[in-house]
Amino acid sequence: MPDYIPNVRLRAWRNENRLTRADMADRINATPIGVAEGLACDEERVRRWEAGEVRWPRTPYRLALTQLTGLEPEALGFTQNRQTGSRLIEAHMMPMDALRAEADLYGTMQLAQQLQASDVGSGTLEALAEAVDLLCRAYPVVSASTLRDRTQKRLAQINHLLAGRLTLDQHRELLVITGWLTALLGCVHYDLGEREEAETARRTAFEMGRQVGHGELMGWAHEMSAWFALVEGRYEDVVTAARMGQAVAGPSSAMVQLTLQEARGLARVGDRREADRALTRGAEVLGSLPMPDHPDHHFVFDHAKWVFYAATCYTWLVDDDRAEEHARETIQMHTRPDGTSNAPMRVADAHIDLGIVHARRGDLDAAVNHGMAAFDIDRRSLTDLVNRAGDLNRVLRQHHRREALAEEFHERFLTARRALIAHQHELLD
Repeated sequence: MPDYIPNVRLRAWRNENRLTRADMADRINATPIGVAEGLACDEERVRRWEAGEVRWPRTPYRLALTQLTGLEPEALGFTQNRQTGSRLIEAHMMPMDALRAEADLYGTMQLAQQLQASDVGSGTLEALAEAVDLLCRAYPVVSASTLRDRTQKRLAQINHLLAGRLTLDQHRELLVITGWLTALLGCVHYDLGEREEAETARRTAFEMGRQVGHGELMGWAHEMSAWFALVEGRYEDVVTAARMGQAVAGPSSAMVQLTLQEARGLARVGDRREADRALTRGAEVLGSLPMPDHPDHHFVFDHAKWVFYAATCYTWLVDDDRAEEHARETIQMHTRPDGTSNAPMRVADAHIDLGIVHARRGDLDAAVNHGMAAFDIDRRSLTDLVNRAGDLNRVLRQHHRREALAEEFHERFLTARRALIAHQHELLD
């Protein structure tokens, strides 16, 4: 798993202008500075720029890039600050450790005494905020049912504090803490196919954000609405919810996520031009934000996630070469040397994207192998997985209906759908 921060702004410019890496390299060489300096840019050099392996190209290449794009290097995602060029994708603490740390935090006698006190001190609120952050960081790899149960337990322990003796500032801070925890609960409910519970939690999180004027929390509640609509096939609602969220989210991870959800909704209806524009806007906002300390946090948008979202957008837009490029890099970025993943749900979706691409190209073996790989990943959002597997299943039945391998995947898909409907996730084990 590489230690580099993907340069999504450069990649977004190239995608919006519908250039391959080889095309872009040729155009760089053909610029006035490229000709004068005899530049020999090639596909591999562009890949290294986009992967973040090179954060600040040599002067003639920077000048050629500006001549080609009309943008300064910083606007294309390059930076001279090499200190930001490592450890983005891998968190400082593994998510499973985050779950244990949260349990230890709640298990301390000091916190237990604080929770029983009639007055809430600043130490209590700081400990609660830290505990919620740890739960949000556990989301990528901890099973949805485990995280749901833990989150419900913490909400039950926290909610009675709201009825206690609080200052106005304490009440506001506690509402924000509870809002984040409720938003997380809504996400894991939806992962488990518990639609009504997920929507109730989403609405509650939004209301808490509204009461205290917390734009980012409200933005994430709108993002959840866009996500639900995307999975449920209400693509116009995806775009509407995403744009409503952008109106309140401010410059934040929520704004990036909402812009990328808008791109996905537009991709679903085949609007390539506007989807590309949304991807570019998302990259620009992301480039303006500080590097996250904990990119594993569910409500933090990192650069690798942009690549993951772009893979699915281009899959839906039937741009197979671009979809494959982004999907393969998603898997590479999130796979450790021992074969495990720090973002298994992203990897599962990337396998589905690759399966669809191979199915369209007529490579049935590769298509089914990637599809089965998605089912074999332990941490899964079953709701999302069934939806995406349905995409692959339709392509397989369209192009390879009579093939035994396609039928094998179809049966695996039906089993997953039955497990989701019946809330019997053990059917997939």
